[in-house]
Amino acid sequence: MNVADVWDTIWTDATTPVVASTVAALVPLAAVIVCLAIPQAWHAVRHVVTIAHEAGHAVVATLLGRKVSGIRLHSDTSGLTTHSGSTKRLPLTLTAFAGYPAPAVLGVGAAALLGAGYAFGLLWVLLVVLLLVLVQIRNVYGFLVMVLAIGGFGWLAWSAPDPWRVGVAYGVTWLLLLGAVRAVVELHGSRRGVQGGGSDADALARTTRVPALVWVGLFWLVTVACAAGGAWLMLGDVIGG
Repeated sequence: MNVADVWDTIWTDATTPVVASTVAALVPLAAVIVCLAIPQAWHAVRHVVTIAHEAGHAVVATLLGRKVSGIRLHSDTSGLTTHSGSTKRLPLTLTAFAGYPAPAVLGVGAAALLGAGYAFGLLWVLLVVLLLVLVQIRNVYGFLVMVLAIGGFGWLAWSAPDPWRVGVAYGVTWLLLLGAVRAVVELHGSRRGVQGGGSDADALARTTRVPALVWVGLFWLVTVACAAGGAWLMLGDVIGG
């Protein structure tokens, strides 16, 4: 199979709509809720939320003319995006704000694709996002995480049975939407301890002189609104049908 054939296969697969059953949408939701509730499971799947979080910082920094030096992913599921450039307040504020809402915003976009029937297309989109993040990774652990994620999504998108592909597409979307909310709840809890001073909310407080708690509240409002909107996009037609 040559490159043109591979591209044609991927394009046909990505643009072919599929009709998801209620079970296909709700079983992944139940699995994600279990992962959010069990600390060990959350620690494992939280890497997905962290990747989206750091990608959000990197994308907004780039759009605002800042130079992104790299992304690091750590074994405690934290991450760091290094960037430089203008020290004006607005670019710094928008870049710092982008992290926590990013998984939720990506989740809404994924939910819109699922609502339109493009579950297979979503897997290919997510694979492209992972590849774009990979080129910015600057540490060994982060590189290993990304390679495993790309390998997994690549196999799913290309070879997995259709029910698996639909289920994973819904599962990742639920994880982005609900995991973003849980990450904000964690942020609020961590700020009560000694680690809070280095959070995005504290960075925003230093840049804008608006209290960090206000920024945490804004993160919460945005992520909850995205979760509600994403759920409606995914379940409105499925349950209604």
